[in-house]
Amino acid sequence: MEDGGVNARDRDGEGRARSARPRDGLGRPLAYGEPGVQRQPEGVVRTPAETVAEAQRLLDAGMPFHAHEVFEDAWKSGPEAEAPLWRALAQLAVGLTHAARGNAVGGARLLRRGAEALALAGPETASARGGGPYGIDVPGLVRWARELALRVDEGPAVDAAAQAPQLAYRPDRQDPA
Repeated sequence: MEDGGVNARDRDGEGRARSARPRDGLGRPLAYGEPGVQRQPEGVVRTPAETVAEAQRLLDAGMPFHAHEVFEDAWKSGPEAEAPLWRALAQLAVGLTHAARGNAVGGARLLRRGAEALALAGPETASARGGGPYGIDVPGLVRWARELALRVDEGPAVDAAAQAPQLAYRPDRQDPA
């Protein structure tokens, strides 16, 4: 029995099962009545620039689970040809989520899977300077994910905010040639 003896699953307005439990910054469910962080609304259609900006804000705040939901909205609402890009970015965010929760095996696996998917999704649109579609630093994110996966394999949970990647290409962060 949950929530004062009510023995029913939470439902949304259309009758689908949808947990109403609050969640922490890493998306873990908390007990009913506990303070949690505001959840990301689902199904929001954003421009690619808005998607990158909102996901970066959430990553910087140590909320990669919520950033994954932003990427998921982009892959589900955008052009089919762009779905692999957004799905790969969502995998990276979920990998960081698992790593921050202390799930080293799952975190490293998802970081590697996301890195491989992103490497395949972005090269045809990447510029010679290393940028990718919508200014996304595809090579930098692939490198970040692979390096973080190695660190996750070796140690304890990571701090999601401290390990947050920079999504957009920045010339001042380019590796020397």
